[in-house]
Amino acid sequence: MNELETIKAPIKEDLTYFETEFKQALNSDVKLINSISGFLVKNRGKRIRPILTLLCARLCDTPSKHSYKAAAMMELLHVATLIHDDIVDDAKMRRGKPSIKQVWKNKISVLMGDFILSKALINMVNLKNFDALDLISQTAEKLSAGEIMQIEKSLTRNMPKEVYYDMINQKTASLIAASCELGAITTTNDKSDRKSTFEYGNNLGMAFQIKDDLFDFLGSENETGKDSGGDVKKNMITLPLIFCLENSTISEKKKLKTLVRSKKKTNSNLREINDLISELGGFDYSKNKLQEFSDKAVAAIDGYDDSETKNSLIKLVEFNVSRLK
Repeated sequence: MNELETIKAPIKEDLTYFETEFKQALNSDVKLINSISGFLVKNRGKRIRPILTLLCARLCDTPSKHSYKAAAMMELLHVATLIHDDIVDDAKMRRGKPSIKQVWKNKISVLMGDFILSKALINMVNLKNFDALDLISQTAEKLSAGEIMQIEKSLTRNMPKEVYYDMINQKTASLIAASCELGAITTTNDKSDRKSTFEYGNNLGMAFQIKDDLFDFLGSENETGKDSGGDVKKNMITLPLIFCLENSTISEKKKLKTLVRSKKKTNSNLREINDLISELGGFDYSKNKLQEFSDKAVAAIDGYDDSETKNSLIKLVEFNVSRLK
């Protein structure tokens, strides 16, 4: 049994109810939608967000039917954002497979993303919980604002660390934090449970994005299923680069900026960027921040009694630190 399967063990039965909700939500009378949905289901990722919703629900109490709907909704919202991201990024690959955008082109991809988003909204209304509605509405706003902020800062090529942390909090951590908090909302709705699960998810989300930033520089395309150096090629500014630009001499900064701004980024050019970032301590700093946020995530649920569910949440943090894609 691999590490993720071990993590899912306490919610194995819950995940079957989630899968039913998720597949029903994607069902349509339109054949093309069902074809694309089938492709999505076949090529889905690790389902981290619904796993978190169900684990946090079990941590607080017993999952309800609303917990399964919430888990399906968070996965729908995540999938919709990925489809739209691939269009914006002109991404040809997603998890080592052709992206929706690559197979069905932009027009159908945009409409499919919108269809899935509308299904997420229907699930949201079906929860019939104003606290959940408020949380999800705010999260949807943060997701868009975070993505736009990243594009804006990449155009100006200026992003201090404080702005970077705010940006990844919105574009990545907010959805993971909401996934966790919804587990509490759909079981106990106790304020202390909501606070603990939110803090756990928020810090895990920050660690998750920093891990992805490191992958962009250090991961191979075969391992990650993504274009190696994709953020650098799109002039996206991420944490290893930000640290180096803020903590280097004038000559080092000039050399790094020249390499990053090169219009044609060859493999040789990318290796040179990696070597310079490594030399300037950008990777070490990012790995330390990854561990710092991971430790905070574990500390957030320290007050809960030891259990298989709590252990899975701790192992999920460790899984993120060591994952290879």
